[in-house]
Amino acid sequence: MSILNNALSGALASQLALSSSSQNIANLQTKGYTRQAALLSAVAPAAGSNQAGNGVRVTSLLRFSDNYKTQQLWRAASDLGAYSQTQPYLTQLETVMGNDDASLSGGIDKFFAALNAVAGVDPTSTPLRQQVVTAAGLLAQRFNSLNNVYNSQLQSVRQQRTAIVDSANTAIAAIATLNGRIANANATGSNASSLIDQRDQAIDSLASQMGLEVSDQPDGTRNVSLKTGQALVLGSVAGKLAVTGSADQAFSLSFAGTTFDLDVTRAGGQLGGLSAYEKDVLLPMQNNVAEMARQIAEKVNNQLAAGKTMDNNPGKPLFVYTPGSTSNMLQVASGFQTADLAFSGDGTPGDTANLQKLADIKNQTLTLTGLGSVLLSDADTQLVGKLAVDSQQNKGALDTFQTMREQAEADWQSTSGVNQDEEAVNLVEYQNMYQANMKVMSVANALFDATLAMMS
Repeated sequence: MSILNNALSGALASQLALSSSSQNIANLQTKGYTRQAALLSAVAPAAGSNQAGNGVRVTSLLRFSDNYKTQQLWRAASDLGAYSQTQPYLTQLETVMGNDDASLSGGIDKFFAALNAVAGVDPTSTPLRQQVVTAAGLLAQRFNSLNNVYNSQLQSVRQQRTAIVDSANTAIAAIATLNGRIANANATGSNASSLIDQRDQAIDSLASQMGLEVSDQPDGTRNVSLKTGQALVLGSVAGKLAVTGSADQAFSLSFAGTTFDLDVTRAGGQLGGLSAYEKDVLLPMQNNVAEMARQIAEKVNNQLAAGKTMDNNPGKPLFVYTPGSTSNMLQVASGFQTADLAFSGDGTPGDTANLQKLADIKNQTLTLTGLGSVLLSDADTQLVGKLAVDSQQNKGALDTFQTMREQAEADWQSTSGVNQDEEAVNLVEYQNMYQANMKVMSVANALFDATLAMMS
């Protein structure tokens, strides 16, 4: 009977091994699936030195997983997320600010070219004076259009961060739920591989949104926290992220009845990348452009006030600067006429003393945060240059982390992914094992029949 029992255990073991291979092949294209294999071990004889053994058994179903490679995958997802979300914004600003038809430097050049044209021909010419007023309006329009781009990006960044928080909360809740189911499955001896795959996919998705620290627990659960230390998931207990405000967003994390304020610029991933872009690039750029508009308006208006019109009246302000305006930051003063241009220094028609000083404003300096004192004519060029440097640095980091993510995926796939050729070989081997054990069972049955025949 030991021959029959051995063969039966071998047949059952090969069936289970075939089942694991068929499961692997069925999930050949399933994203995040971790391959499995039956671990076989010989069953020792019960007693006596003359017994070969009691067959084979499946000790466990192995899950081919390398924790180091999985952690690398998540870290790469976080780094990639931080730079992938900001590049479209940087590219848009580069395109807008570098376009000759929309750039500030082009508008500034045309405004001062109109002033020089008046000085070089006839300061009393109404058409030439009108060109100055028109150029001033077009310059103001360029400032306003660029400011609208900044405001649009700010709104988009803030909406995107709110969406990321909502998506992250869904992933956090899923991880906690799966942790509980995995712990229960392990406690009852059930196969939790598919649950672990689902949980790891949820962690991978969350890792792209923010930097994570993940630690394994003895019961098979995984604790997840932000890289700044705040817990997101402990066992089956989930935290919840929140964002309040629309213009000035504030972020917090609630966990086990306690709420913590979060500095999302340090959060990593998509959330941290967008926040760092807003803080370090977008807002400073918008503030610098607003400062350019304010200082140009002040310089031009002050110089016009120092001159005289053709009617020997003091000059009126040409520009109106409105701080904080979303669409009309800089405008030509309402009702401003060509006769209000105070080009004369002494009120004499045809005198260009004040006009020369107006034209010379282009060679004066502006003070901008991060750039210091710069020539008005060079201010926009330097802003665009700084933006180009930021964009190139982001592109370089994006390419680097894209390569690292691809390498991490390849490393993970080499250990945990399904190899079709390998599974095909396993199918043949386990099929042969099953057929060989069935042959042994046939031999055992023949021996048993022969023994019965002898006793009859």
